[in-house]
Amino acid sequence: MLVLLGINALLVDDEAMPAAVTVPGGRILHLADGDLQILERGPRDASPIVLIHCYTCAIDWWDGMLPALERRHRVIAIDLRGFGGSEKPASGYSIPDQAKLVAEALQRLGAKQAEVVGHSLGGTVATALAEDSPRLVGQLVIVDQAPDQDFDSGGLPLTAKLTFIPVIGQGLWRITPDFEIKAGLGVAFAPGFDVPDRFVDDFRRINYASYRDSPEEEKDYSDAVPLNRRIARAGVPLLAIFGAEDQIYDSRKALAAYAKVPGARTVLIPGSGHSPNVEKPAQTARLVLGFAKSALKDLRSSGRDEAKRGPAPQRSSAGSSPNRASGVRSATGDQ
Repeated sequence: MLVLLGINALLVDDEAMPAAVTVPGGRILHLADGDLQILERGPRDASPIVLIHCYTCAIDWWDGMLPALERRHRVIAIDLRGFGGSEKPASGYSIPDQAKLVAEALQRLGAKQAEVVGHSLGGTVATALAEDSPRLVGQLVIVDQAPDQDFDSGGLPLTAKLTFIPVIGQGLWRITPDFEIKAGLGVAFAPGFDVPDRFVDDFRRINYASYRDSPEEEKDYSDAVPLNRRIARAGVPLLAIFGAEDQIYDSRKALAAYAKVPGARTVLIPGSGHSPNVEKPAQTARLVLGFAKSALKDLRSSGRDEAKRGPAPQRSSAGSSPNRASGVRSATGDQ
């Protein structure tokens, strides 16, 4: 059996796959550094909201939020390299590389000063995007991504851990049955949540290189400088959202860390696990829309004030806005 797994691993190791449309309305952007699948909704001349999914996920993890977001915003959902319908090379999964490719996509689409919403791994990529391409990011929303690994509250199931063992793990990953994948994905939700079958399909679409390398690259990035410190340094307005029943991170401790970012807003959603964008989509969408509306109000108010007073002196921190409250607040609401 071990010999067969080893042979299978040699056959599938770092298998590259081309980009392909996997969602209705999706299209492939052919960029200098790779091909990405994107989905655009809403009026093209409206303010943009960019959605970046989690690890082993894809564009369709935002399906429940799209109807609310697209009414008054240009919504751009992106499959990261190695996931969904995007190109899946044998390498290139560092967080800066992922952020650079997302930046290329947004530049091609002419989207600037967007509200960028990142779920889990997507939150790390969104943070790198805010650091490296500040003109593209007007606001940042982190959904259930802790500042670094110190906030872990659980861990992967044993079956999932085995798939990272060199050589043998690759074979185990390939032959894992659908019911085991579905059970493993359960950690991304509150206990008892019924994982949609289409999320198993998303898992099946990734290649082993993206599966193996993405968690390690994410860890290296946040270990070097935690996300909360990176965001504070970037000075971008922040909204951090966590599910109260997150099985991966200690949500309250993570929110407390983000609350120390100057001007940050933090929200805890009862009844949700690691993926409130799936478990509580209407409530999460309202938070995202409210954050966008408040930023627009702040921008207009700032413009009026500057017109009266003249240009204000440069500030070294984003923490002086009186309209942004910090600290953890609990949000209750519907599904």
